[in-house]
Amino acid sequence: MPPNDPLILFYTSFFGKPVDIDAIPDCGVPVEWSNDRRRLAEAAAVVFHLPNFREIGDARKYPGQAWVAWSWESKVNYPSMADPRFMKHFDITMTYESGSDIWIPYLPHAGWWQAAQAGAIPAKTESAPVVLFQSDRLDRSGRNALVDELARHIGVDAYGRHRANRKIEGPDLGRQTKIETVGRYRFCLALENSIAPGYVTEKIFDALLAGAVPIYLGAANVGDFVPPNSYIDATSFASPAELAAYLHHLVETPQAYEAYFDWRSKPLPESLAARLRQVEMPGMCRLAGLVHRRIEQGNGPRPGWPRLPFGLVALLRARWYRLRQAAHRS
Repeated sequence: MPPNDPLILFYTSFFGKPVDIDAIPDCGVPVEWSNDRRRLAEAAAVVFHLPNFREIGDARKYPGQAWVAWSWESKVNYPSMADPRFMKHFDITMTYESGSDIWIPYLPHAGWWQAAQAGAIPAKTESAPVVLFQSDRLDRSGRNALVDELARHIGVDAYGRHRANRKIEGPDLGRQTKIETVGRYRFCLALENSIAPGYVTEKIFDALLAGAVPIYLGAANVGDFVPPNSYIDATSFASPAELAAYLHHLVETPQAYEAYFDWRSKPLPESLAARLRQVEMPGMCRLAGLVHRRIEQGNGPRPGWPRLPFGLVALLRARWYRLRQAAHRS
């Protein structure tokens, strides 16, 4: 690697594991990627995965360095992302929020949509109309109460580590098995763990790909991320009982149910196509390009002493946290 290529350093782990640098595509922009915190002083940009905020406090910021706040997680679950006193230390934001410097939504790429539209709708072979995959207990959206009440009025088969009443039959190949299983049901509950603008995760996209109609609970602007009339908005019903009655109606009225798949035979709305163009280039490649532009504009690293943005107490807490994690792993 040529020594003049800017170094982009991942200072924190990604949920306890090193960032997989080998998975970053060739961006056509000459940069070096590293997980080695000992190289902090060399870095043109330092990336912090905000959900691992306990690892951030001992970072020293060198003059001209760009600090990057990176997260796909909801602000509701990680309130520090909404705290101006915390966020003021970062120069670049890279999150699911559309106002970020680098927008990284869960939105699938254009090729994914083409494959989804070309796929066949699987036969609906399960007796229960509704399926749920949930492996996390976290609930800041009211999804557990919704499922409990809905299940009193219509059959819900639940898979996953949380609240399961069904098990995968045969080998579990991960996401492939999930998609195949969901496709056997008419409806799939796509319930976010929290509700925040733009926080639209893979749950609704997995259901669309599988050939089931998503029942969505989450971001109010979900319509910006999927074709119209491709999903059912759980919040548009006065109660889960009313939602269940509508689902029963769709089961008994095939023409009305099948209308939810009309999007597969139509061009994507231009508003959605425009968003796909925005994220056509991988987020890390857009970050590499932005770092280069900053350097060209004279905002790169320069000589000088580092400072400790979060203070001595945060430094000690971060060091103590690392020691505890190391002891736990050993």
